[in-house]
Amino acid sequence: MRFIAYERNAKRGLAVADQAGRYRGLDDGAAHGRLERALAGGHDGLKDLAAALLKGEPLDPEAVTFLPPLSSPGKIICVGLNYPDHTAESSIQQPDYPTLFGRFSSSLIGHGAPIVRPKVSAALDYEGELVAVIGRGGRHIPQSAALDHVAGYSIFNDGTIRDYQFRTPQWTMGKNFDGTGAFGPALVTADELPPGAGGLTLETRLNGTVMQKTSTSDLIFDVATLVALISEGITLYPGDLIVTGTPSGVGAARKPPLYMKPGDVCEIEIEGLGVLRNPIVQEGDDTVRAAA
Repeated sequence: MRFIAYERNAKRGLAVADQAGRYRGLDDGAAHGRLERALAGGHDGLKDLAAALLKGEPLDPEAVTFLPPLSSPGKIICVGLNYPDHTAESSIQQPDYPTLFGRFSSSLIGHGAPIVRPKVSAALDYEGELVAVIGRGGRHIPQSAALDHVAGYSIFNDGTIRDYQFRTPQWTMGKNFDGTGAFGPALVTADELPPGAGGLTLETRLNGTVMQKTSTSDLIFDVATLVALISEGITLYPGDLIVTGTPSGVGAARKPPLYMKPGDVCEIEIEGLGVLRNPIVQEGDDTVRAAA
């Protein structure tokens, strides 16, 4: 199953793809929140939601504004330094425990929405990442059962303001500027992908040029391991996101550094999940934002 959240005629909606890949859905406020509620019902809850949405109207994805598949996750837990090649280019010793940090939902935008370069910095970097979406919650989840707690997967651009990220040893500020966390376009249920979304090609393109390319099998801490380790201390709930980390090729590691600027377009493609595409605009440039 493949779900998208959207806005049309000032109403929020939710749609699901049919067997031919065409979307049908309902655009009312209640429909948008139903995905969050369905996740708590496990695979059966998502199947029931899909059946209801398939009775809705046909939807042209080109005629709607995409929203993040989940607009207000309870937790967004991001993982740093989770590909060995990215750790190497960062000149940091590889940690033997996941480097975890949080994002806030106020930073989220959907597919097609502009990533905003802030007034206070020109160091806006891209990070293409796989996202695991929690279905069944829990604490002290054993690694052997961890994937049973993952409802599906999506794509994330962990847009980072590098100079703010490294002003302190904690990365929170540089990872949470408004309009920098692109998420989508769809939530794809786990049954449509290999276990743990392993072996998928991830590619980040800036203005059509490949910047990052890897396989999700190269994750140091895979999805099952992350769920198990995080749940040792933090109870996971339906709809929580685990953003699993980015590979090498980030702009900050290039010589000279290559950061995103207004007018650029960043695309992140993950095999089986689609393409997350976002233009870049300057904060306060309402004309460019409207055109995007």
